[in-house]
Amino acid sequence: QSSKEVWKSAELTKDYKNGDASLHLMLEDGTNIDHKLDPKTKNLPYLRNPDILVGENDLTALSYLHEPAVLHNLKVRFIDSKLIYTYCGIVLVAINPYETLPIYGTDIINAYSGQNMGDMDPHIFAVAEEAYKQMARDERNQSIIVSGESGAGKTVSAKYAMRYFATVSGSASEANVEDKVLASNPIMEAIGNAKTTRNDNSSRFGKYIEIGFDTRYRIIGANMRTYLLEKSRVVFQADEERNYHIFYQLCASAHLPEFKNLRLSSANDFLYTRQGRSPVIDGVDDTKELCTTRNAFTLLGINESYQMGLFQVLAAILHLGNVEIKDRDSDSSLIPPNNRHLTAFCELVGVTYQDMAQWLCHRKLKTATETYVKPLPRLQATNARDALSKHIYAKLFNWIVEHVNKALITNVKQHSFIGVLDIYGFETFEINSFEQFCINYANEKLQQQFNMHVFKLEQEEYMKEQIPWTLIDFYDNQPCINLIEAKMGILDLLDEECKMPKGSDDSWAQKLYNTHLKTCSLFEKPRMSNRAFIIQHFADKVEYQCDGFLEKNKDTVNEEQINVMKASKFDLLVELFQDEEKATSPTGQVPGTGGRTRLSIKPDKGRDTKSKEHKKTVGCQFRNSLQMLMETLNATTPHYVRCIKPNDFKLAFSFDPKRAVQQLRACGVLETIRISAAGFPSRWTYQEFFSRYRVLMKQKDVLPDKKLTCRNVLEKLVQDQDKYQFGKTKIFFRAGQVAYLEKLRADKLRAACIRIQKTIRCWLARKKYLRKRCAAITIQRFTRGYQARCLAKFMRRTQAATIIQKYQRMYVEKRRYRQKQAAALAMQTILRAYMARQKYQALLREAKAVIIQKRIRGWLARCWYKRCLHSIVYLQCCIRRMRAKRELKKLKIEARSVEHFKKLNKGMENKIMQLQRKIDEQSKENRTINDRLVGLESSYTAESERMRGELGRLRGVEEDAKNKANQVSSLLEELERLKKELSATQQEKKTIEDWAQKYRDEMEKMVSELKDQNGLLKKEKDDLNRSIQEQSQQMTEKMTRAIAQETQQLETDLNEERSRYQNLLTEHLRLEEKYDDLKEEMALSSNVSKPGHKRTDSTHSSNESEYTYNSEYAELEDGSRAREVRKLALNTSLTLKLQKRLTELEQEKQSLRNELENKEEQFQRARARDDEEFKKARGAELEYESLKRQELESENKKLKHDLAEMRQSLLGNAATGAGAPGSPAYKVLLDQLNASCEELEVRKEEVLILRSQLVSQKEAMHHKETMTEPSVYAADVSKLKDAEVKQAYVGLKDTNRLLEQQLQTQRRTYDNEVEALRGELQNVKEENNRQQQLLAQNLQLPPEARIEASLQHEITRLTNENLDLMEQLEKQDRTIRKLKKQLKVYSKRIGEMGAGQTEGQTSPGQMVDEPIHPVNIPRREKDFQGMLEYKKEDELKLVKNLILELKPRGVAVNLIPGLPAYILFMCLRHADYVNDDQKVRTLLTSTINSIKKILKKRGDDFETVSFWLANTCRFLHCLKQYSGDEQFMKHNTSRQNEHCLSNFDLAEYRQVISDLAIQIYQQLIKCMENILQPMIVSGMLEHETIQGVSGVKPTGLRKRTSSIADEGTYTLDSILRQLSAFHSTMCQHGTDPELIKQVVKQQFYIIGAVTLNNLLLRKDMCSWSKGMQIRYNVSQLEEWLRDKGLMTCGAKETLEPLIQAAQLLQVKKKTDEDAEAICSMCLALTTAQIVKVLNLYTPVNEFEERVSVAFIRTIQTRLRDRCESPQLLMDTKMIYPVTFPFNPSSLALETIQIPGSLNLAFLTRV
Repeated sequence: QSSKEVWKSAELTKDYKNGDASLHLMLEDGTNIDHKLDPKTKNLPYLRNPDILVGENDLTALSYLHEPAVLHNLKVRFIDSKLIYTYCGIVLVAINPYETLPIYGTDIINAYSGQNMGDMDPHIFAVAEEAYKQMARDERNQSIIVSGESGAGKTVSAKYAMRYFATVSGSASEANVEDKVLASNPIMEAIGNAKTTRNDNSSRFGKYIEIGFDTRYRIIGANMRTYLLEKSRVVFQADEERNYHIFYQLCASAHLPEFKNLRLSSANDFLYTRQGRSPVIDGVDDTKELCTTRNAFTLLGINESYQMGLFQVLAAILHLGNVEIKDRDSDSSLIPPNNRHLTAFCELVGVTYQDMAQWLCHRKLKTATETYVKPLPRLQATNARDALSKHIYAKLFNWIVEHVNKALITNVKQHSFIGVLDIYGFETFEINSFEQFCINYANEKLQQQFNMHVFKLEQEEYMKEQIPWTLIDFYDNQPCINLIEAKMGILDLLDEECKMPKGSDDSWAQKLYNTHLKTCSLFEKPRMSNRAFIIQHFADKVEYQCDGFLEKNKDTVNEEQINVMKASKFDLLVELFQDEEKATSPTGQVPGTGGRTRLSIKPDKGRDTKSKEHKKTVGCQFRNSLQMLMETLNATTPHYVRCIKPNDFKLAFSFDPKRAVQQLRACGVLETIRISAAGFPSRWTYQEFFSRYRVLMKQKDVLPDKKLTCRNVLEKLVQDQDKYQFGKTKIFFRAGQVAYLEKLRADKLRAACIRIQKTIRCWLARKKYLRKRCAAITIQRFTRGYQARCLAKFMRRTQAATIIQKYQRMYVEKRRYRQKQAAALAMQTILRAYMARQKYQALLREAKAVIIQKRIRGWLARCWYKRCLHSIVYLQCCIRRMRAKRELKKLKIEARSVEHFKKLNKGMENKIMQLQRKIDEQSKENRTINDRLVGLESSYTAESERMRGELGRLRGVEEDAKNKANQVSSLLEELERLKKELSATQQEKKTIEDWAQKYRDEMEKMVSELKDQNGLLKKEKDDLNRSIQEQSQQMTEKMTRAIAQETQQLETDLNEERSRYQNLLTEHLRLEEKYDDLKEEMALSSNVSKPGHKRTDSTHSSNESEYTYNSEYAELEDGSRAREVRKLALNTSLTLKLQKRLTELEQEKQSLRNELENKEEQFQRARARDDEEFKKARGAELEYESLKRQELESENKKLKHDLAEMRQSLLGNAATGAGAPGSPAYKVLLDQLNASCEELEVRKEEVLILRSQLVSQKEAMHHKETMTEPSVYAADVSKLKDAEVKQAYVGLKDTNRLLEQQLQTQRRTYDNEVEALRGELQNVKEENNRQQQLLAQNLQLPPEARIEASLQHEITRLTNENLDLMEQLEKQDRTIRKLKKQLKVYSKRIGEMGAGQTEGQTSPGQMVDEPIHPVNIPRREKDFQGMLEYKKEDELKLVKNLILELKPRGVAVNLIPGLPAYILFMCLRHADYVNDDQKVRTLLTSTINSIKKILKKRGDDFETVSFWLANTCRFLHCLKQYSGDEQFMKHNTSRQNEHCLSNFDLAEYRQVISDLAIQIYQQLIKCMENILQPMIVSGMLEHETIQGVSGVKPTGLRKRTSSIADEGTYTLDSILRQLSAFHSTMCQHGTDPELIKQVVKQQFYIIGAVTLNNLLLRKDMCSWSKGMQIRYNVSQLEEWLRDKGLMTCGAKETLEPLIQAAQLLQVKKKTDEDAEAICSMCLALTTAQIVKVLNLYTPVNEFEERVSVAFIRTIQTRLRDRCESPQLLMDTKMIYPVTFPFNPSSLALETIQIPGSLNLAFLTRV
């Protein structure tokens, strides 16, 4: 324990043993100290909580509950984490940061709305939400008690609580009650707050505001009670303090023209505002504050005249303070005449100068018989003046409070309320007076109520969990309260002394000493004073000075001064003083007038009672009002907010432990801790205990019953049974047991960590050893390899040297050997050459001789052969000639005989064949021999030629040898000459070579220089080209970037304009709803006041033109509002404001629409440049189509004109020939002609009808005697006299004519059928031939190709059959439609015939209708044009059946998507077709209003909203697609282009329907948000998708939501299922894919924003394990996007802030490199969000490290240059601007069928 820091943290460095006199400790700064123990008590210092529990949200979650633990936890949260709120059980501790924090915005309010108190980080909004929920759940009134000393932030906390209620609940009426409740704050701060040394905006009064709610828990009003206004501040302020703010606001605004008559100047010019010598507050503009105050007055209904009156009274008080009173003598005083300030005072308050000057310096004394006027000394006169100022200000204060309450009151019955008590905390100063006594008395009462409530909650908790209840001793301050308020207490004695004629402070002090000094231990007397006393309060001892107690308790004012005020001509001042008695009576008004002055009135017998009532003292009033306050608080459920002032110097985030402990003791926080610590402060559910301490259990200890498991484990871990108790749902622990369990858990985890580390280190060491071993082996291997390579190199060198020596020696020997060999060979060569030449000569001579002999012998042999051959041939010829002659002779003889010839012939044939064969053989042999002979001759010739050549060569060689022998000498000479020439030539060559080498060097040098220059030029050229390319690329990139930036800027501007426009549209819709509600209220009120009066609803008439002419709509709406207001005489100012606001919104909407159109035109112009070429290409085609359309339209008009002329002519003929014989037939023919536009008669049925007519006529001939109708063929039968014969003749002629027509028809039908059969036969033949060809081709193909060809053929055949079947189906559909039409016509005709039979009978015996129906004229069926016709009276039925009573679920499942939109557009097309503008307008207006009506009725049903969003968009697309604009007709078919609207341009209605679609889209987003909102936090944050990653930390009294999924808990799967349900529903309804992408993007933005906001507001969620959970959940969401094909819709990018926050939780957070990585990673997070996450980062286990303050400051320094908004939370209400890209439909309108389930039979297809 330290005097400066109160408590210090230290670590025990040496074990303590019983009996040790001191402890060896080491402080946090490293200082070692010996702490001496008290030898008497031997009390040890408090144990500190484990680090993992430091910084908890709830102080009751601490294991060790004591003062140092509380102080340390608050300091860590406030200084390190910048968290100003902390729970302490049921108390919210709020530390004033003296800095504006961004944690009170609407986004924070929305984040806390609907959340459990323990689920979010501590906040004043959490307390307000808890009070609001308990009020709604328990049906019990609530109170929020905000207390603390001056400067602790009580007023701000109360203000934020009221703002929360106003924002969350809304108001029941449209009168903005919540705004009025908030508007009361600036008024009360202006008149009741002032600057003190401790606080710049200190509340100098107490207030209790009751905010009333109706049965639906919406704000309906409020009521304010005030307590003990510090009136003395009006006339006196200490140094560095100010008077009430309103005075300085008026002085700062004195230059304004409306304040000229107040005669104000600077605050330093007035006594009442300059005493503190600190007229200005830093950062506060008093002029702006006055504007805020005046606006608040206006909002609360205090008009300008009343405001000026109030300011007039306030200015008069300032002037009164400047009235200077001078001494006349020692017993009297005077005011100098014509005192400027007194004159100003009198003029401002409307009193006479003489009266006021008289009674400021005199007073009237009354006795029973006489009245005396007594002059006053200057001091008493000054005090009287100040008393009057205080009294006037108190009256003014009470008047303002009363009127504020009147403005906040409501006529609606109050169902419940939430009270906010903003009251002064316990105060003790150097000099304490009556004000501090009353304040501390009130705090004693509140502390008693607080203790009892805490004790009660503890008892209820123990009882509910069935824990044995032991009485906990707690401090009871009832004796102190009795000392103050009991009989003969301090207040009683004070009142008694005030009644005494000569009572004084001294005598009162003596009475106190005599009464209580010996009887009450809480009352003491100071040693050195007889005018003071000491009271032992619950927080501290306080010494009160008795001076001024009596005067302040009496609070008297000069009665004559009051009478002068009452006689004022100033109405407001008279109003302040007119009900003096009533106003001052505590029974006449709500308590809260404790600071009001009590006056002495003239004695009157009739006023004795009132005078007694009037003289009730301030202390008595305060006691009564405090008693009523306590009764109110006891009747409600209290919620406590304790505000702590961290230091006395208003330094931001500076913590003074000593001052904090004083306030903690004073506000009861430590008492709460003591009560909790006395029992079982730590409480765990069984599931939480099991999840947290599962590591301490063995597998065998885990049982299916978690409760039994926890019981068994706890009995093993904690031996002392008194340290814990088992409840029904929780386990209760004594103080310190959770820390013990945490130590066991940490030890177990540490042992596990050590084992893991040991194993990992072993693995790492072994890995390192193996790596070293491997490295050593590698080094050895390389070393040995190097040595081996060196040895091998040496060996190689040795071997090489040996080889070189060997080869050198070999070369020498070989050279010597070769020389010798060459010499020997030369000798051998010469010798052998000589011998060879000799031998050659001999052989040559011999060969030549042989050749000569051979030639000669051959010649001789040939000559002999030739002679022999010639002789032989001659001899053969002679012999053969002789034999031939003989044979010829025989043949001549034999030829004469035929038989011989025949015989011979047979033999001859055989012989001839034999001879022929022989001849062939011989010829072959001859050819072979000839070939041989030719070959031999050729070889002989070649050999002879070779031999001749060889011989010639040899001869030439011989001659050459002879010549060469002669030439050797000449050659030797020539050789010498040549040698000489060679040497000369070599010399010249050398000279030339030198010159050439020199020239070459020069040329090479020149070439190199040229190459260098060329290289430089090329390099320069390349550099220039590169620079040119870079410049061009840079210019291109710059232009591209500029174009992209400009495009991006245009798109951004367009999106911003679109967002502004859509937000304005939402505001416009909200104001419309308000206006409708106002009209309903006005109607209800008018019905109540005038039961017989019925108001005509003009909504339809105004809505009819609402979306066509905006200006007319505004005028009509304004006019209708004005009429309603004049008629019903309600709040005109509110209605006028609404009218003005609506007009402004209309104008702003129109301007935004114009801006949006301009932006879109710019965007379209930018796109038009790209589409210009395409348009040119399409120009000719479009012109052709337009000409064709015009031609068709002209032809259509011509046909219509001809049809009309024919109808007129027929009508004319029928009219002129009414008496003609054929007139009835012409009428029937005309009727059939009109009906033939929709029907086609069947000939067969006509023949049957004609036959029946013929039979009836034949029967009628027997009954008739005279003709009733002249015949049309009168000229042919004029010669016949018998009427019956004439009739039969006419009937027969008609019958013959009809039979001829029938016969011709049948013949034509027969011919057509024959032709059709022939055609089919021909087709069958062709098909047969084609099949045969295909079969033949297939048979020639291989098996694989044959199969493929057969399959292809089968596919073709099936396709053709399918097309044929489709044609047949269409024909059958047309036939069915035709038959239906015929059926209608026949039913109509039967009805007409029945009517004709009843009316047209001319005789009793006539059985049939006389007029003969002529033959129907056949007409081709007209094609359906895709239009629906309805009657005007059926419009309401159409809207009712198609919109109001349509069930989306059945339609979406059973019918085509967008069917209602198609039907409405087809009805609209017919209205356009008939050129009925009224019908178009009413249809569109009814459609829009009906859609709005169904959305207002079922706006919370997602299917309904999605269904009508899809249909509204489809209707909008249809209006564009068929508008006739070229930009929308690009994707249409020619048939669809024919269906375009032709008469009306509905561009304005398209804008209105687009606005309607935007409203529906926003309604859809809100509906989805309401469905998803409860799932997001539970599924994304709280539920453990990966089980076992994050452990549950110890929690306090505010139990958080468990992360274990129960049956009713939402998980991530719940979110994914809901998203899939949304997606499937929109797909079923036919929503545009682009629109679905925008919806999904908005859904993911909501999920990411809500999750991130809760993460930023929940310290328990900011941990490493939770970051892993979030990243896994985000990956599941991305997987869902991937499955649905929506990855490109931009939804993933909306989750980027959440992803980066999760990464921030998981990255390292130590070094500067980590800070740099975080800054570069977290680009989607703002600086405030990054710092908030780092501040909230909380280790779940003690092995994780906290983020240091230095690291957070490093992050802040690095992110200082970021330009971003300081907003902490993401805007969950933000809706991306929606667009509706044009999506044309390929569905043909003429093919749409209307199901009967829609009950739209009254629609006619056209």
